[in-house]
Amino acid sequence: MPDDHPEDDALEERIDREVREELDERSDEFEDLAGQAESSAADARRAAGDAQVSRESAVAAGRTAVEAVEAVAVVAADDPLLDTAVRKIEAQADEENPFGRPGRPLSRRSPFRVGFTAALGVALAYALVQALVAVRSVLILLLISAFLAIGLNPAVEALERRGLGRSRAVGAVLVGVLLFFVGFGFAVVPPIIDQVGQLADKAPDYIRELQGNRRVAALDDRLHFLEKAKDYLSHPENAGTAVFGGVLGVGKVVFSAFFSTLTVLILTLYFLSNLPSIKASAYRAIPRSRRARVGLLADEILERVGSYVGGALVIAACAGVTTFVILLIFGVPYPVALALLVAITDLIPLVGATIGAIVVTVVSFFVSARTGIIVGVYYAAYQQFENYVLYPRVMKRSVDVSPAATVVAVLIGGSLLGVLGALLAIPIAAAVQLVLQEVVIPRQDDA
Repeated sequence: MPDDHPEDDALEERIDREVREELDERSDEFEDLAGQAESSAADARRAAGDAQVSRESAVAAGRTAVEAVEAVAVVAADDPLLDTAVRKIEAQADEENPFGRPGRPLSRRSPFRVGFTAALGVALAYALVQALVAVRSVLILLLISAFLAIGLNPAVEALERRGLGRSRAVGAVLVGVLLFFVGFGFAVVPPIIDQVGQLADKAPDYIRELQGNRRVAALDDRLHFLEKAKDYLSHPENAGTAVFGGVLGVGKVVFSAFFSTLTVLILTLYFLSNLPSIKASAYRAIPRSRRARVGLLADEILERVGSYVGGALVIAACAGVTTFVILLIFGVPYPVALALLVAITDLIPLVGATIGAIVVTVVSFFVSARTGIIVGVYYAAYQQFENYVLYPRVMKRSVDVSPAATVVAVLIGGSLLGVLGALLAIPIAAAVQLVLQEVVIPRQDDA
């Protein structure tokens, strides 16, 4: 009997076909998953085998190391690390690190590190101090030369503004200074030699006059200083050798003075000629952001040093002129030599006038006790006037340093470095005051 529903049969066949195809695809997927599972299991078995091998290798290496240590310990029972093989094992040496792996750095707080660093710093500081002490004479010559060069620099710059080159201006200034001293020497040295000779000739008469004084004679009976002075004056050729330690001592002093003078002259010439390039090189060491301001401050300090030299010459000239006048008024002999002595010693701040005043007062006592007392009183008053009125005012005008700072700076400088410290005290005080006004105080105001 023919089929009455052919469409239903076709539909059923189609459904059966699609079901079989779906089942085939699922079966293929299951087979793939099964294969992957087997592959993963195989990998796991291989990994477990490798791990077992690694473990066995590590155990064997450890056993070997222990055996090596035990073997070396038999030979070197005190310290197994004395053996090279053990040291390589302990240091974990390999191809990349043939000498072992670096250890942990030493702690900064380690007592050993702190103590070693402190001891090294002390040793370097001590060595530096000893080096400075060894070359202090050279440093003093350098300071004097630099001071003279800076003091003469304003004259050189004045000639440069008139159209001269730097070299010609330096040469003109140095020639002028040398001609001044040569001319001054020819004008002053002959009368000084003559007057000093007269003083030496009349010195025995002065001693006899002192011996006539009862108080001086009583003091001489105990100390015998007049007899010693008479012996020296009777043989003046021996006085210099006795003072300087014999003929060799005199030669050594003369040669040292000549060498020092020549060295100062050459260094002054060098510093004065190359002062602009020296300043430029020093300024290059300053960071560029601060170079301009530091340069302006340094130029002002150098200008004040030059002004200080001019002010010191003015004060010394005043002391020399007033000494010459007062000696002429009271008829004290040797006024030129004594005035020159006062002018030279007065270049030393504060104490220089006292040194010259003592010599002049002693010579004045040889004229008469009244003259000596008057001259002594004059110098006592003049020294106070110069130290506390004239000197501070001149330095205030030329260097712009307060009078109190001037006196304190000179006292401190003289205590530290003697004459050189007293000479450098005012310029250093001017530099410190300028830095305080322009750098320190503004920062404190902004803080």
